[in-house]
Amino acid sequence: MAELLHLMRPGTLTLAALPPLSLYVHLPWCLRKCPYCDFNSHEIRGGEKSLPVDTARAYLAALRADLEAALPLIWGRPVVSIFIGGGTPSLFAPEQIAELISDLRARLPLEAGCEITLEANPGTFERDRFKGFRAAGVTRLSIGVQSFDDGKLGALGRVHSGEQARAAIAEAAQAFETFNIDLMYALPQQSLAQLDEELRTALAYQPPHLSVYHLTIEPNTRFAVAPPSNLPDGDLASEMLDLITARTGEQGMERYEVSAYARAGHRCAHNQNYWQFGDYLGIGAGAHSKLSFPHRVLRQVRWREPAAYSAKALEGAAVSNEHEVSRAELPFEFMLNALRLREGVPVSQFLERTGLPPSSIAKAMAAGRSKGLLLADPARIAASERGFDFLSDLQSLFLAD
Repeated sequence: MAELLHLMRPGTLTLAALPPLSLYVHLPWCLRKCPYCDFNSHEIRGGEKSLPVDTARAYLAALRADLEAALPLIWGRPVVSIFIGGGTPSLFAPEQIAELISDLRARLPLEAGCEITLEANPGTFERDRFKGFRAAGVTRLSIGVQSFDDGKLGALGRVHSGEQARAAIAEAAQAFETFNIDLMYALPQQSLAQLDEELRTALAYQPPHLSVYHLTIEPNTRFAVAPPSNLPDGDLASEMLDLITARTGEQGMERYEVSAYARAGHRCAHNQNYWQFGDYLGIGAGAHSKLSFPHRVLRQVRWREPAAYSAKALEGAAVSNEHEVSRAELPFEFMLNALRLREGVPVSQFLERTGLPPSSIAKAMAAGRSKGLLLADPARIAASERGFDFLSDLQSLFLAD
């Protein structure tokens, strides 16, 4: 209660209303850490092919304790979406996911039609497992395929084969009205023709949603230490992105975000809330939160290592650090998300969700328009075609001086 009173005190911001609230749940284990991955994921010890039951049970208890400790910060606010990410959440059995969702429903007011997404890896696929997740309450599955080519999968360190990926998608299509396929492009030695074949394979399943990511070499990954050779150059990668947009467009899919393509009615509600600078509570090892109050915006991070997180959560101290976002940082934080959306956002949304006046971004908006990176619409913040191609340059205009 003391913390809540502290957060509700007067401040320099004035938010007229709180934004929509989502929940993120992090399940941190995976079968094997991919060499490009910089997420908080941890290999199952001892080379096990499934998560030990006692480990899952203890972690679910920690998640319950974490959520209950966080409830005063979000009390009474309806939850519009839930995303269960990792790691590889599909390592948890359907009955364990059912228990998790039941725990969440018992403690949170979920909006009618609340989207509940689960990330799944074809390497954990077995017959009827996805149907079990659907029965558990998951409404949307996101399948981390990355590639259908066994050679490319090997280069990426993936634990599944192309055949397993195809089988997983086929079952997901039967079990879920909405599902997503994750693909990567600009892979080692990948040609435009090879990418075209990947896209044809994926789109043959008529996925409602497709996420396509450029392979990037992130710090603190195995690829950062030993990068793969023969990566496509910038020109070829640009041609690949044009091909992705063309092929998805032929299938009636719209590119509504930098890396996301969807059929009508199948955009990812959870990610849209992120990009529109909505709020989210993150529970689980290493999870991040962004929570708004009438006079401030708070960011939190949970303890990163699973055992330490679980112990701290049971003590009611799952948060390892937190800070208020300063007035100077808010414009860039907002634009880092909102400008990823093809349609952008209304100017009024910036004012509502940051509590800042129009003057706080006037100089950057004028610069963006003069450079041809922003549309001229005075009521909307949206990248132009050029701005979408040079998004980092556009976003950097909003950095604090």
